[in-house]
Amino acid sequence: MSNRNGPVEDRSLISRVAHVIGRTGLAMSGAVSGTFVAAQLVRFRAELFNSIEFIALMILIGAVGFYLGIDVPQPPPTELVGPAKWNLVELFAAKGTFLAAMATLISVWAIVLDEIPSRIWEFAIGSGWVLGVVMQIGAGLTGRLRLARRAAT
Repeated sequence: MSNRNGPVEDRSLISRVAHVIGRTGLAMSGAVSGTFVAAQLVRFRAELFNSIEFIALMILIGAVGFYLGIDVPQPPPTELVGPAKWNLVELFAAKGTFLAAMATLISVWAIVLDEIPSRIWEFAIGSGWVLGVVMQIGAGLTGRLRLARRAAT
C-alpha cells in the first residue's frame, strides 16, 4: 500500500525547496524594487547617484532586504510583549516592507509618467526606501537570531 503524501523526509525536502524558491522570488522583487528607486534617483542627475556601483548596491540591498525581511521566523508566545502580545520584530519588518514598497511605487509612477519630483521628494523616496530595507534586514536578522538562540537551548 502506498502513502499518497510520500515519506515525511521527502515532504520536508520539498517544503524546504519550495521555501527557498519563494524566498528567491522575494529577493528578485527586492532587486527590482532597488532598480526602480535607483533609476529614479539617477534621473535626478545627482553625482552621488550616477554610478554603476550605486545602482548595484541598491539592487543588492533590495534583494537582501526582501529575502530576509518578508519571512521573519515567529517567536514563541512567551517572547512577545505588550497587552496584546505584539511581535515587535514582525511589526518592524512590516513597516520596512511598506516603506520600501511605497518608495518603489512612487519611483515607478514618476518614471512611467516622466515626472521628476523636487529635490525634497527625491530625498524622501531614497531615504524611505533605504530605511525600509534596513528595517527589513534588521527584523529578519533579529528573528533568525532568536530562532537560533531558541534552538541552542
